Amino acid sequence: MDRQHGKGLSFARRIYMPRTIGLGIGSISVAAALYPLNLPIWVWVLLALNGFVWPHLAYQLSSRSAFPYKAERRNLLYDSLCGGFWVATFQFNPLCTVTILAMMAMNNVAAGGHRMFLLGSLSQAAGVLIAWSLFGAAFTLSTTQLQVWACLPMLTLYPLALGMVCYRLAIKLSEHKRNLSALSRTDSLTGLLNHGAWKDLLQLKFRECSQRHEQAAIALIDIDHFKTINDTYGHLIGDSVLRQLSVELKCNLRESDLAGRYGGDEFCVILPNMPLNQAVDVMERLRSVLQDYRHGEVPELRVSLSIGLAAYQPSFTDATAWLDDADKALYTAKNTGRNKVSVNTNNTSLETSSA
Repeated sequence: MDRQHGKGLSFARRIYMPRTIGLGIGSISVAAALYPLNLPIWVWVLLALNGFVWPHLAYQLSSRSAFPYKAERRNLLYDSLCGGFWVATFQFNPLCTVTILAMMAMNNVAAGGHRMFLLGSLSQAAGVLIAWSLFGAAFTLSTTQLQVWACLPMLTLYPLALGMVCYRLAIKLSEHKRNLSALSRTDSLTGLLNHGAWKDLLQLKFRECSQRHEQAAIALIDIDHFKTINDTYGHLIGDSVLRQLSVELKCNLRESDLAGRYGGDEFCVILPNMPLNQAVDVMERLRSVLQDYRHGEVPELRVSLSIGLAAYQPSFTDATAWLDDADKALYTAKNTGRNKVSVNTNNTSLETSSA
């Protein structure tokens, strides 16, 4: 309910400015068409209310409604009803009629598509019938020079106002699209790349290394005995450990390095343009930092990492082979005491450091 209310308020705010401008300058066109006719004073009072009071009243009605979106759609139909009333009242003066009805049709289409256009057309027809019942059916087929000039503001300023609203909406939609795209590629707990996004980038980096003959390394990182941490201290503490590792990854890696959460307690890193010995130093520093980590609520908690490293080899046929080498190195680290960095070189895993 709150979400729908928020969307309705946003819809009402977007329409408020175009309606205020459109009805304000549109009343000039209507007044020029009404001027040659001998009409009672209440018609002019009604025109002033419709042009300069109704836009603000309509916004108050929609913004204070429990369902602002529905209220604003009703307001648009009232606009169309009044439009039909005025064109029949000034006897369908050609230029003024086209100006008023075309601008209202454009507004209805922009707000609700073809369905709103059809409803708006029916409302305009109802407005015509009301005017005919009051003043009779009559037609004026000529347009004066004054009426031409009176229609120019409506033909220029109102499309500009509506265009600005559409432009701002397009910018906002573009921002939402970028945010959604980022969310779809990001792990919600750690803020790192998720499994799918990281694998996509691994494929890309593999092709770059193949084509440009660049150096690169990938690392698979596993938190030792993470299930025991969850079972002993609870999942909240376990989540805090995962977040801490993600923080340290961001602090200890370059901007060009690509870190992700591979799944569960396993993380992954692509280190482009980095020789293997330097990658070992980076991972060893990360391992040492996490080993020194202390949690404020459970100071007895100790965290260690097992890390498998593999450098890009021209002999790899695809990225999967590269990843498999890193996985073998990780397997070696986990099965030879944990808390160490292991490197897979020419299908041979070498232990490079340990606690």
